[in-house]
Amino acid sequence: MRRWLVLFPAWVWLLGFVAAPTVILLGIALGSSAEGVPPFRWPIGPGFAWQGGFGNFATLFEDEFYRDSLWRAVRLAASTAALTLLLGFPMAFAIARARSGWRAPLLALVLLPFWTGFLLRMGAFIGLLRDQGLVNAALIGLGFIQEPLQLLYTEGAMLAGMVHAYLPFAVLPLYATLSRLDPMLEQAAADLGAGPVAAFLTVTLPLALPGVVAAFLLVFIPAAGEFVIPELLGPSDALPVGRVLWQEFFQNRDWPMAAALAIALLALLIVPIRLFQRTS
Repeated sequence: MRRWLVLFPAWVWLLGFVAAPTVILLGIALGSSAEGVPPFRWPIGPGFAWQGGFGNFATLFEDEFYRDSLWRAVRLAASTAALTLLLGFPMAFAIARARSGWRAPLLALVLLPFWTGFLLRMGAFIGLLRDQGLVNAALIGLGFIQEPLQLLYTEGAMLAGMVHAYLPFAVLPLYATLSRLDPMLEQAAADLGAGPVAAFLTVTLPLALPGVVAAFLLVFIPAAGEFVIPELLGPSDALPVGRVLWQEFFQNRDWPMAAALAIALLALLIVPIRLFQRTS
């Protein structure tokens, strides 16, 4: 009884703010567009008569535009997760091997971007990368280029903003895993003749693999639905699923199609979410 009393608020929260919105979203996806507010017709009409269909989901598979948006979102999320791992693993390893008095300040530096508003950080990226920004001004001043480079509104700018935003999500689980590893194992490998690279590949990396998988998924899952960074930093033709969702909801006011796209994205992320639950 005590166990149920403890779990009851959590179940109420999950049912009210996770399960119920998902069911409503599915109902909108099975409906059809209509004039009015809200701009859709429910799939079940008066007298519980079924008047919905799966046409919106069929359009997702038939229309190349929506397929490309899902594929672009997966590709962008995977690239972001891979780059955050490449940058985050050395950072997490250095923090885990630092003196105990330095670990807390170093972790605070990793989390420092979270203390600043997200939009302010993206605005700073715009100031750095625009034609008259600091990066182009520095390159021109050093004589490397004569004319400003097109840095803003490019795939590179979008990816850089994604990596900046999600890097702490990779560093923290990697640090949690690496900090639990016994350094004596690496010393034992060195005593047996393994060099630093061989010791890392045969001892440290295999033991840190659960943290690597968790870090990859922890970045990949939210990055797949990212909207703000591609909108502010990406090229106009970069339309991952987050931007397409926004356009369908607010510009085209095609709520059923947008809901179907959101359900498709959720279904696509179920597998990595389950993997993250098993590795965390």
